[in-house]
Amino acid sequence: MAVGRLRLKTRGYDFPPWRPPSEAWSLLLRVTRGCPWNKCTFCEMYKTMSFERRPLEEILGDIEAARQWYGQEVRWVFIGDSDSLVVRPSFLVEVLRALYRAFPHLERVTSYARAKTLRKRRLEDLKELRRAGLTRLHVGLESGDREVLEAISKGVTPEEVIEAGRKAKEAGFELSLYVILGIGGKGRWRQHASGTAQVLNQVDPHFIRVRTLVPRPGTPLYEQWQRGEFVMAEPEEILQEEERLVEDLEVTSHFLSDHISNYLPVEGKLPEDKERMLSMIRGGLKALRKDPSLKERYRQKAYLASL
Repeated sequence: MAVGRLRLKTRGYDFPPWRPPSEAWSLLLRVTRGCPWNKCTFCEMYKTMSFERRPLEEILGDIEAARQWYGQEVRWVFIGDSDSLVVRPSFLVEVLRALYRAFPHLERVTSYARAKTLRKRRLEDLKELRRAGLTRLHVGLESGDREVLEAISKGVTPEEVIEAGRKAKEAGFELSLYVILGIGGKGRWRQHASGTAQVLNQVDPHFIRVRTLVPRPGTPLYEQWQRGEFVMAEPEEILQEEERLVEDLEVTSHFLSDHISNYLPVEGKLPEDKERMLSMIRGGLKALRKDPSLKERYRQKAYLASL
């Protein structure tokens, strides 16, 4: 899809500026612009734009442009920007139906969603979206620790994430929950790991996707870090945090480290692969303690994550 994306830009196609790594080969369709919350201290993704809902005519025009270029090629679609469920369910159903009419071999349509919005949606509306062909939701948990969530201005509580996640599963969606290693900083990595595992255990999402914190210029967290108000966890603590998280998990999820910021490619299906995953983390910890130069190599990933 990368070449096609460049081709479509010449036609005025409005691309979502962000998508999950797992959607690298998906057609990208923008239903909203920006983020309706946009207060998370760690996130720079939509800080420079105001939130707005795109008119249906614009969206349908983009679908038609993509159909003319790709036609039978399209199997996956990702809907942006940050919280597509914030639009009226009936509006999103129209978009989904247009997608499936345009691309008869479509297999998967996914979207970002905010837990707060998901929680507020009526279960029947969510089921209607699922019947219309929305298959997977990507939701940022970041942490299950109440104090960490408050510190990063996530605007949601652990209980609300649990309710939202369970509702998404009941409606029939595949659910990806995202966790940020290191987001609790040096002081709360243990609580962050344990609280996050508790939330994940109660939701049991289909996918758990981890990222490692990289403070981004232009975000409140970056400024806190620069002023010394937020102290980054050391690489050893990051791996200890991941070890604690995996140890405490009692889920049937796929655990994925599908981001360049992560120190180790810890992946597997739980609970079957737990011991193998823990062995990798413990091996990484042992190597780090034996060879301190690894610490700088891990820190360099912050620069790669900016590419």
